[in-house]
Amino acid sequence: RPGWRIRVSAGPVVVLAGGRSMEREVSLRSGASVVASLRRGGHEVLSVDPDERLVATLRAERPSAAFVALHGSGGEDGTVQELLEILEIPYTGSGVLACQRSWDKVRSKSIFAADGIPTPEWTAFSQQAFRELGAAEALPDIVDKLGLPLVVKPSRQGSALGIGVAREPGQVASALMSALSYDDHVLLERWVSGRELAVTILGHGEGATALPVVEAVPKGRDFYDFEARYTPGLTELHAPADIPAETASEASSIALACHRSLGCRGFSRVDLLLDESDALWVLEVNAIPGMTDTSLLPKAAEAAGSGFDEVVERVLADATLGL
Repeated sequence: RPGWRIRVSAGPVVVLAGGRSMEREVSLRSGASVVASLRRGGHEVLSVDPDERLVATLRAERPSAAFVALHGSGGEDGTVQELLEILEIPYTGSGVLACQRSWDKVRSKSIFAADGIPTPEWTAFSQQAFRELGAAEALPDIVDKLGLPLVVKPSRQGSALGIGVAREPGQVASALMSALSYDDHVLLERWVSGRELAVTILGHGEGATALPVVEAVPKGRDFYDFEARYTPGLTELHAPADIPAETASEASSIALACHRSLGCRGFSRVDLLLDESDALWVLEVNAIPGMTDTSLLPKAAEAAGSGFDEVVERVLADATLGL
């Protein structure tokens, strides 16, 4: 990359996991899976829970690379990536700009729409507009435009935290207030009834490839929420998904388009819905997919016949100073 001098080090691979986001516990579980995998592969590994001593720790350890397993703010939003670039430490996953794009759902959906990628119709506004500019008066217009049920979610949050479904006009305001407790910018999205699919992408640019499509089937829940994602027994994961071959191919093509459109590299997971008319809709892109024992990526790797360890090795091999 022009202007960068990559410092070469024979130090350990540092796995960054934990942090201070609302997804801390999930990140610790992902990090533990990555640490175990890397050690099985013969790597010297050091697990680091980022805090105010992170820079000093990284300077002391002089890692050969950082495997970023941080979920939520501070990890998926480009924050730690900016710091790693300053310290000239190659890192896994997407660069700063791609992380910022994928972390902000309003921003990523705008990019998808501009690139012709199907995503449910939406609108958005900020906490300031709601509290200071009378945005609540526009809620009936939003309901008229997008219909009910209406999905309300924080623009910048992961693991389905803060997402609510308003089925009646009177529920929209409370769903908004709940979402605003997670972020000061909210997304209101047309409800799409359908099957929850996910496609893991490895690599970058034209060399990126898709792992088999995985379907998540939550038990007794409206959608694939936080509890369904991380509580064993609440969701069945079908890998590969039981869908027609042409639908799986289309889902993979759309996911690859999303990965490239946002400029992602290393790996990502694209979440989609398959509606009752067999149309596919992109919900979001996760720049740092979950890697816990209940996560979708390990299931996709298993379905591909490559296994989790091989995926982790490939992601590490792509570690660089982000683009």
